[in-house]
Amino acid sequence: MNGLRTAIGFLTRVPITTPDEVVLARAAPWFPFVGLLIGLAQGLILLGLRTVIPPLPAAVLTVAAATMITGAFHHDGLADMADAFGGGWDVEQRMAILKDSRLGTYGTTALVLALATEISALAVLDPEAGLRAVVAAHCLSRAIAVIVMVRAPLAGDGLGAAYAADLRPGPAALAACFGLVVTAVAFAGGWLAIPAVVAAIVAAAAVVGLARAKIGGVTGDVLGAVQQVSALAVLMVATAAV
Repeated sequence: MNGLRTAIGFLTRVPITTPDEVVLARAAPWFPFVGLLIGLAQGLILLGLRTVIPPLPAAVLTVAAATMITGAFHHDGLADMADAFGGGWDVEQRMAILKDSRLGTYGTTALVLALATEISALAVLDPEAGLRAVVAAHCLSRAIAVIVMVRAPLAGDGLGAAYAADLRPGPAALAACFGLVVTAVAFAGGWLAIPAVVAAIVAAAAVVGLARAKIGGVTGDVLGAVQQVSALAVLMVATAAV
């Protein structure tokens, strides 16, 4: 279970010792399972809040709770990518911005839009549908990120590139299958499961395509953006049934 413990410590604020890069590569296939746990936690919080307060404030508090659980880990990647790709004029400058911890206009805008999209989706979904949607979104988006690790070219030599380079296709494929199964179960085998998977894949492919055009491949920040954008795509599909 060391891989699971490592994945939990890496993707959440649960106080587990941060691993070295080799162990982290072995833990990556557990990312969708950790996503499932995060989704269940967020969904149950949503269910509880909706019994006592209106949908919009319940959605805001639910998103805040999920962000506290993850430490806004993937949000940071989305913001850094937006700053780098929006403000950088060449590959060298974009890579430098990706490594800069400061938040710029593009990153702030991306964060605001991402949070607003998630909140609006959870506000219009009924509580049970919201639970199902966040479980699928958190699990599937992390499964897709694992596949991106082994399929997309890497850029730079940061932590994201290091553990992605050591990840093997077999475990990554198992992670992808787990994400697909959870998504199918979350949507109760209904018609929304297929468009949710397609939308998440298309969204992730768009992020990866942009990264390849801008810096020649993916980094840890780009993987965070992949998770965020594909998760939002799942939530948007879920709202189609409203």
